[in-house]
Amino acid sequence: MTVLSRLRLLNFRNHAALDLHLDGGPVCLFGANGAGKTNILEALSLLGPGRGLRSAPLGDLSRHGGADPWTIAATLQNDQKIGVGLEADGRSAKRRVRIDGAPATTGDLAERIRIVWLTPAMDGVFRGGASDRRRFFDRQVMAHMPDHGRLSAEYERAMRERNALLERDRVDPAWADALEARMALAGAEIIVNRQLVLDRLQASVNERPDGFFPKADLVLEGALEPLAREGRSVADVESELRATFMSGRPRDRAAGRALSGPHRTDLGVVHRPSGAPAAQASTGQQKALLIGLILANARALGDTGSGPVPLILLDEAAAHLDTRRRAALFDELSSLGGQAWLTGTEAALFEAFADRAQLIEVCERPEDGDHGRY
Repeated sequence: MTVLSRLRLLNFRNHAALDLHLDGGPVCLFGANGAGKTNILEALSLLGPGRGLRSAPLGDLSRHGGADPWTIAATLQNDQKIGVGLEADGRSAKRRVRIDGAPATTGDLAERIRIVWLTPAMDGVFRGGASDRRRFFDRQVMAHMPDHGRLSAEYERAMRERNALLERDRVDPAWADALEARMALAGAEIIVNRQLVLDRLQASVNERPDGFFPKADLVLEGALEPLAREGRSVADVESELRATFMSGRPRDRAAGRALSGPHRTDLGVVHRPSGAPAAQASTGQQKALLIGLILANARALGDTGSGPVPLILLDEAAAHLDTRRRAALFDELSSLGGQAWLTGTEAALFEAFADRAQLIEVCERPEDGDHGRY
């Protein structure tokens, strides 16, 4: 399981310096709006692969006015030390990773830490467009398969190059074939990986007892997704994708973009108790559905052995729940065995945790004009 015993930040967002010693249980961060609670969760999210819970450019994370680049240092409960920081060479910003003092990669991080999160920005995922749901689900896939991010980036690069090629007066068929082969290779793995994780997630949802967080029925919607649902191989899906891209060149050229492929997939979600699409559920029902999916995915990670029980980051989730739902959430988080981090404006929001959680107040510490937090 993923449990931190210490977290230190330097020059990260509004934190000039922060040093938290942790007891291994759930961590509840409370304090006024703007104190820097979400910034701490964002720092935690950067301990795993991907761009973090805000998807912010690395260069934007340094504290305003700070002279030194930001760094994040975490100690796991097994005493392993992980460091992540900004490495800027004047032209680009890169993430520097160290494990026990030795240079490492984001792939090395993924072997040690998995992370799932829920933020207020995700509350509209069911009411938004397909791209919102796709991003949400791809984040869940990455928790199981960190390589999913690299595959998505490769697919997007090849698709952009193909779009540019199709805009030309004359399209070189051999060049188009090569780009479509790259798209199909990455795209087939993306499609199959998504279906594999959806099956794990649906099984975890089904196994959860009925309660305050309603169950959802999930399906991936797209032209080639049925092949993955049927259990077809990556090679079969790749072959179908290549044929789809080739036959679709005239249509894609007229549209100025690729009209088929995993970049068009949608996540269908049904609120099982009512049988209605999640988009038609109330705001409270949608929030409960999202929390239920995050909890189910955290449990699926531990149950399937595809990774350690993850860090669970819940930003302002408790504030939108009634007293009974908050108590149910805290009970389930306590039973998962990983380490949950929650934020809220008041300590009273976390009373149902009783002595099972560590409460930490995050507040402003003016010091010679420096607005660090501690």
